[in-house]
Amino acid sequence: MQMYDLICKKKTNKELSKEEIYWLVNGFTAGDISDAQMTAFLMAVYFNSMSARETFDLTMAMEHSGDVLDLSCIDKVTVDKHSTGGVGDKTTLVIVPIVASCGVKAPKMSGRGLGHTGGTIDKLESIPGFNTSLSFEEFTDVVKSVGCAVVGQTGHLTPADKKIYALRDVTATVDSIPLIASSIMSKKLATGNSCILLDVKCGSGAFMKDEKSARALADAMVEIGKSAGRKCSAMITDMTKPLGRAVGNSLEVIEAAEVLKGNEKGEFYDLCIKLAANMLSLAEKGTPEECEALAKDAITSGRAFSKFKEMISSQGGNPEAVEDYKLFKQPKNILKVCADKTGVITCKDCEEIGLVSLSLGAGRSVKDAPIDHSAGIYLNKLCGESVEKGEVIATLYSSIDCNMQKISERFSSAYQISDNKLV
Repeated sequence: MQMYDLICKKKTNKELSKEEIYWLVNGFTAGDISDAQMTAFLMAVYFNSMSARETFDLTMAMEHSGDVLDLSCIDKVTVDKHSTGGVGDKTTLVIVPIVASCGVKAPKMSGRGLGHTGGTIDKLESIPGFNTSLSFEEFTDVVKSVGCAVVGQTGHLTPADKKIYALRDVTATVDSIPLIASSIMSKKLATGNSCILLDVKCGSGAFMKDEKSARALADAMVEIGKSAGRKCSAMITDMTKPLGRAVGNSLEVIEAAEVLKGNEKGEFYDLCIKLAANMLSLAEKGTPEECEALAKDAITSGRAFSKFKEMISSQGGNPEAVEDYKLFKQPKNILKVCADKTGVITCKDCEEIGLVSLSLGAGRSVKDAPIDHSAGIYLNKLCGESVEKGEVIATLYSSIDCNMQKISERFSSAYQISDNKLV
């Protein structure tokens, strides 16, 4: 085979065979295909897309480019959830303990944050002592004994995806549904869970800005999962505004703890219940209605919060931190943002709120950069709530050297007050 011929085929919108796709992925991973040639191929895919069969073959080729984990040592049924990312998305911290407390094993591999979306691993590492770098044996031992664990990626998983994504990131070929779907699902399949729930975020704070594209991505990923023999379903969820009140690492852990204690209700709680119920349903724990009741009972009974503390302890963290929040790193700088008029809070730009959190130190602009676990935003007033002039609408936290006043002005441009009154 010649890479030139494969580029020409995709450029003229012809399908590649399974053998051609595997040859391409393996050759690029091994360094036999140049970045320039792969860029030309990715751009052809960007403009001409891929068939469902091609997308599946690409996914499987990337999955098998490295280690593929076998979780059968844990249980024959294990369940995972993947979110496409968003501002304040801390759902994993709530739903993994819920699912585990209902008797379903939930081994979870998550990532770090980059740009305006936070990473679950960064959030958990704000808990004093919490270890996200377990070996595969340690990881499976925790899941077998506790029912759940959340770690960073272990082993040599999907090296092809890492290499291809790095190229997509600098060649404006990220936003292609076949390439997004194959990237996500190759990692999910390689981690070995038998059931996968996909939480596809949609809106200004998400990668997929409109429902049509979010639905197309969800459908593509579910088809891949089912074709690979996994139980798979998807939800389209709102990211036109931050999820919950907290945006930032330790702040989000604290909010998750409050939900698990039963102290916080609202849209974030409701979403967590729906996600957990869908995961339990995939694991055949009952009808959707029965699984929703199970998820709610896990919180009201205290089982889910106890499971959260057990997981923290088993991964080397201090479980008292989610009882006494002063044990988290405390911010050096705190600034309250007050309403300059009476009205109703509106979220004009959810992504910008995530970028404000990043500028406070809660995120990173480049891979592996250090972050400030104490930094972030607490939304004292949520979108749609009324506010009086002079009331606090948000509190900004940071321990880095930054212009808090200038950042607060940037926040105010994204989280605005409308003159409309609540009916």
